[in-house]
Amino acid sequence: MFQSFLIKYGEIAIKGKNRYIFEDALVAGLKHALKPVDGEFEVTKEQGRIYVDAISDYDYEEAIDAMTRVFGVVGVCPMVQVEDHGFEQLAKDVLEYLDKVYPDKHKTFKVNSRRARKNYPMDSQEINMELGGIILDAYPDMKVDVHNPDIMLNIEIRNKINIYSIVIPGPGGMPSGTAGKAMLLLSGGIDSPVAGYMIAKRGVKIDAVYFHAPPYTSERAKQKVVDLARLVSRYSGTMNLHVVNFTDIQLYIYEQCPHEELTIIMRRYMMKIAEHFANENNCLGLITGERIGQLASQTMQSLAATNEVCTMPVYRPCIALDKNEIIAISEKIGTYETSILPFEDCCTIFVAKHPVTKPNLNFIKKSELKLQEKIDQLVQEAIETTEVIRIEA
Repeated sequence: MFQSFLIKYGEIAIKGKNRYIFEDALVAGLKHALKPVDGEFEVTKEQGRIYVDAISDYDYEEAIDAMTRVFGVVGVCPMVQVEDHGFEQLAKDVLEYLDKVYPDKHKTFKVNSRRARKNYPMDSQEINMELGGIILDAYPDMKVDVHNPDIMLNIEIRNKINIYSIVIPGPGGMPSGTAGKAMLLLSGGIDSPVAGYMIAKRGVKIDAVYFHAPPYTSERAKQKVVDLARLVSRYSGTMNLHVVNFTDIQLYIYEQCPHEELTIIMRRYMMKIAEHFANENNCLGLITGERIGQLASQTMQSLAATNEVCTMPVYRPCIALDKNEIIAISEKIGTYETSILPFEDCCTIFVAKHPVTKPNLNFIKKSELKLQEKIDQLVQEAIETTEVIRIEA
């Protein structure tokens, strides 16, 4: 029965004179999310409200799934929208709505009306009282509960009248692209897809870079990361995934540098290459899934050592979360089962038995001097041979 949806948003409402920019971005995000859904939809904006109208037959569950993945959406409300033909007709429309949506009438309810159009002949309190009485007369098994009702019946008097009682939660956050762009260092683990999701939730458009090390990492490992990028893109939108062949760089570092420093030095070169692509793609920062204390390369000292090679900010949205919190988010967004597939990436292949946990930056730089002969050439070759995969949401 639902041909229309009211889209609720949160933070956008307090954006003042810039509010329209965020609303327009949310409209664009909804249109993009609904493109692959079976059916045709029209997304419109009207005085602080965003509507999605189905203009053909459509798949209800698929449409709801698409809309509730759009950042900026706090709630999706399936609604009935009717013309104003007087209060008597409104009462009939409300009873018809309740009859179809709630066949079981053993429920409590509250009428919550709002008048955006102040020339309506009844005020909100009068509408609430009159409709409440009509509902009680029509359905004696229903009861009023103004504090914790089973049904919160919302009536919005606008150019047309909106009737709804269901609010399906969305992800919240800010519409994609409203906070700039950043480059995600994406691995096959649990943390980095979650980091990408979390930063994208704040309105950041993301691209990604993955460091591949054939033949030490398989094509299955690469496909796993492609699959993770696609799962994240369901929320963040279309992204470019840069697949960097990192094998020669890793082997050269392995040959030339102390093994306890391998992870830190490799990580520093990953950050340099990621920053190259970030600059090339007009990004404002890097994103990683690092968490303090998770690994030897993620102590405060290690993070400082890797940060030192970057000129742009490095954002770590997972920095203070524990593993269970990360897993909970990954399960919610659907990346967990893919992340735990047993295909190792380059970070897990070249791991020292006893990695340094409190690296001295001066020692790290001294070790890197041993790389001067070939490292710049190897980095350039890695950049030039990078494969870019377009990941569609």
